[in-house]
Amino acid sequence: MPDLTRLTRELIESTHEENSPKIPDSVRYFVEKITFAKPEDILSAVREVLAEDWMAMPVWARNLAYRLVCLQRPDDAGLLREAAADLFSFGPDWDEFAEELRARATQLES
Repeated sequence: MPDLTRLTRELIESTHEENSPKIPDSVRYFVEKITFAKPEDILSAVREVLAEDWMAMPVWARNLAYRLVCLQRPDDAGLLREAAADLFSFGPDWDEFAEELRARATQLES
């Protein structure tokens, strides 16, 4: 994974450069809203959108949504497995994280 500090600096620079593409309002609004949303609201939205068109939601947004929900519900084995399955769908970049989620779910169930 690239260095988070470097990526953060690149993000800052990209939003301040003249004539650079800005973050689309829809992306900014999504990130702001999901940051403070309740886990049940996040899951409801994600599940509804994925049921309509499984490939429509950008992978980065799916990863963020599931990550935020898993952080808020770390002891929900079913949720951890759901998040792991979603990560495996877009691997292998996130297979290691998916395996960790699956292992934690198994540990919680035993």
